[in-house]
Amino acid sequence: MSLTTRAAVVESGGAPFTLSDVELDEPGPQEAVVRMAATGLCHTDLGVASGGLPFPLPGVLGHEGAGVVEAVGSAVTGVAPGDHVVLSFTSCGGCRNCRGGHPAYCATWLPLNLIGGRRADGSSTISREGEPLGGHFFGQSSFAERALVDERSLVKVDPDVPLASIAPLGCGVQTGVGAVWNVLKPVTGSTIVVLGAGAVGLSAVMAAALTPATTIVAVDRVGERLSLAKELGATHTVHAGEADLGEALAEITGGQGADGIVETTGSAAVLRQGVDALAARGTLVIVGAPAFGTEVALDVNGMLGGKQVVGLTLGDAETQTFIPALVRLVKEGRLPLHRLISSYPFADIDQAVRDMVAGKAIKPVLVF
Repeated sequence: MSLTTRAAVVESGGAPFTLSDVELDEPGPQEAVVRMAATGLCHTDLGVASGGLPFPLPGVLGHEGAGVVEAVGSAVTGVAPGDHVVLSFTSCGGCRNCRGGHPAYCATWLPLNLIGGRRADGSSTISREGEPLGGHFFGQSSFAERALVDERSLVKVDPDVPLASIAPLGCGVQTGVGAVWNVLKPVTGSTIVVLGAGAVGLSAVMAAALTPATTIVAVDRVGERLSLAKELGATHTVHAGEADLGEALAEITGGQGADGIVETTGSAAVLRQGVDALAARGTLVIVGAPAFGTEVALDVNGMLGGKQVVGLTLGDAETQTFIPALVRLVKEGRLPLHRLISSYPFADIDQAVRDMVAGKAIKPVLVF
């Protein structure tokens, strides 16, 4: 029998989120039904809701869920009813990258997570009055009171940590932290620059503060965000609206340039400025995603000093080990994620969207 639940549905590209009763399919062998406690709101949700990606609408988005397992499919072994879980992206588990510990680069990542709207076999997880809706978003579609979740999206977590405080770990925080820990891997005395002090950027700042990097620079156009970055571990800030980025970074680094840069803005112009500001053998990590087809020009001779530019999805994290470690850091107060979170009742999802777009809320978390 199917399960009826209340979800926030986007009817068409650019339409608001509207609450609607939907039916969840029976859990397949490797799926679970999760009662949502909280779910983060991410720019990726807004991008898809705007119609900017070929995700089938009407549909149910949401990919930073946290909740309690209610029922499991016949082949699920990793979790049981009653377990607390954080939901993250899904992956096939069988391709070379999945087997190698890099599931964010799964061969079928795009259709399984971002644009398919259905299970790998083409069947639908969510319907309304008999009509299939776009679902299976990041294997979860967590903008709903209950979600049908892929086993590979489920990460069992410490039940003593409030779920609303760790929901954003599944995407935004994991991405920012992973950029620093999994790609840049700062050594003693490193200079790390974070372009954009939103949820992902501030997560990168907090992660950098837990490494031997000695100079951590946050760059943004919003003064309050730079103040917060300082409190979260940045040693320097640059107000992009008031200073030339290249000149400011040259001054901070004594002309050496940055060893590692995390680019979260999705702006090709900012990306180019970042690459130009790298030290010899420095690395820039591309995290922010602009419109499909966006290109950036690079000074080829400028790259010959050993500079690297690396693209990144979801922090290149192996979720089953990475997320529980982050939960522990949150629990112990070493990753002060609560400083980024603004909570909203689920029914106020549209207000949360407006506050996020206006820059009032860094990381809205919808609470059920």
